[in-house]
Amino acid sequence: MPRDVPARDAHCAIAQSAAVIGDWWSILIVRETARGRLRFDELQHELGISRKVLTERLGHLADAGVLERVPYQSAPVRYEYRLTDAGRALLPVLVAMQDWADRWVLGDGSLSGSAAPDSAEAARIAALPGTRLPELLLPAHTGGELDPVDREAGATVLFCYPGPGRPAPQPPGWLDIPGAAGCTLENRLFREAYPEFRADGLAVRGVSTQRPDEQREFADAEDIPFPLLSDLDVRLAAALRLPTFHVGQGLRLKRAVLVLDRDRVVRRAHFPVTDIPEAVRQALADAREVAGG
Repeated sequence: MPRDVPARDAHCAIAQSAAVIGDWWSILIVRETARGRLRFDELQHELGISRKVLTERLGHLADAGVLERVPYQSAPVRYEYRLTDAGRALLPVLVAMQDWADRWVLGDGSLSGSAAPDSAEAARIAALPGTRLPELLLPAHTGGELDPVDREAGATVLFCYPGPGRPAPQPPGWLDIPGAAGCTLENRLFREAYPEFRADGLAVRGVSTQRPDEQREFADAEDIPFPLLSDLDVRLAAALRLPTFHVGQGLRLKRAVLVLDRDRVVRRAHFPVTDIPEAVRQALADAREVAGG
């Protein structure tokens, strides 16, 4: 039992979790390692934390099995701090916390699949260009796992969407949620434009939090020619702090379009997406510009 948990809460899982990650700095360290900041100096610079406190919190998270120390230099020995399986299992918790604060602390409490242009969510996405996506693989509807970034392409378009109502029906009231509808249309428009993307050596990836088998059934029915990736475990959402909304039994990605170069760096980011046909046209123009630059 963690030393900070009172004996009366020995069997309380909430208390046990709070003892491991309830500290402000511990939560933010997990956030930053999910974003690819793995080294001591990177973490200190990003968080503005003292070396003493950072050393203590990293040791605590390593002792708790959330992080593992992996040497990257031998003389002198220096370590990266990587999320373990237990640490990666915390990512849905962090994204749910972000989602709650976006709605109830930074927002007005309304449920939305989009956001205002002056929202905190829009500000986070607007700040993404220049950010490097950490190495990760996501389940694909075609089977196995794929890198969200196609290294062979001149640029990769990632379009994030909440999810169509097929094969699983949408929860009641779906059409009343601003910005939720339009996922089938978006996929169809990218499908129609896909020959232009490929002719210019550009890649397209669709991303939702649906299960891969649901994505596969939808892709087969709609003849989708590009991979649909499942962010069911919200690893991509945590890495880029993507906006989400909670409906039904889980988190859905809000509609956003990102363009990344071969080095995994986000070069263009669009959110909120309110005009889907224009967003597809803009994605093609942006990808061409990134690949040509």
